[in-house]
Amino acid sequence: MDLALQLNDGHTIPQLGFGVYKIPDALAAGAVQIALEAGYRHIDTAALYDNERGVGEGLARAALPRDEVFVTTKVWDDRHGYDQTLRAFDESLAKLGLDYVDLYLIHWPAPRQNLYIDTYRALETLHAGGRARSIGVCNFHTHHLDRLLAETDIVPAVNQVELHPWLQQTEVRAYNAAHGILTEAWSPLARGRAIGNPVLETIGAQYGKSAAQVVLRWHLQLGNVVIPKSATPSRIRENLDVFDFTLTDADIAAITALDAGERTGMDPDDHS
Repeated sequence: MDLALQLNDGHTIPQLGFGVYKIPDALAAGAVQIALEAGYRHIDTAALYDNERGVGEGLARAALPRDEVFVTTKVWDDRHGYDQTLRAFDESLAKLGLDYVDLYLIHWPAPRQNLYIDTYRALETLHAGGRARSIGVCNFHTHHLDRLLAETDIVPAVNQVELHPWLQQTEVRAYNAAHGILTEAWSPLARGRAIGNPVLETIGAQYGKSAAQVVLRWHLQLGNVVIPKSATPSRIRENLDVFDFTLTDADIAAITALDAGERTGMDPDDHS
């Protein structure tokens, strides 16, 4: 059901994943189990979310073969630095109950700390040891990536950034594409802003789809990896039901026109 995209290291990543941001640890196991039973094969968590243990329990409950589920987690700002990152990774892996993760990311560059290069070198070590099959970054502007590419050895497989119709990240997406880095979208629905938008609702009416489904389809057709989040079983399933229609060029143009450079989160340069 789920499409997979090729990463620059030879691995593949399911293009549509399930995000668990702000899902409490006690509820994460049930949400992850529902998502996997619905057909998701990509789960995205982070140390910050404080639900890695619940995610691990949900993975165990679903009892799928390990190589059929793509699991992402991330190192938080307070664990930047080479040794700190290695310890943080060990803690995340233990909570998840896994022998490896499919993708390990730096959650934010935290440029004022000036440690993201050392942090990424730890990710390279984890990659070399096979415990992080792929490595990458989140929320990196092009100037952060310029420095990273100049001072480290492995091109990130993924750059996960805030991306939705009101913040389309044209420059970052173009940079990523030019360097073989996949763009992954967090807050893909702009934290609910898509719902009720007249442009998106009108497009959706043509296909019998919701505004949220239209936006997820837009992400897929742009080539983004996308990780919608919901704790509601019906919404979890609805977000996966986006593979049976195709947006036209006119639809894409109408969504492109919504771009306003408006963030729901912080600018990465201000995040420390």
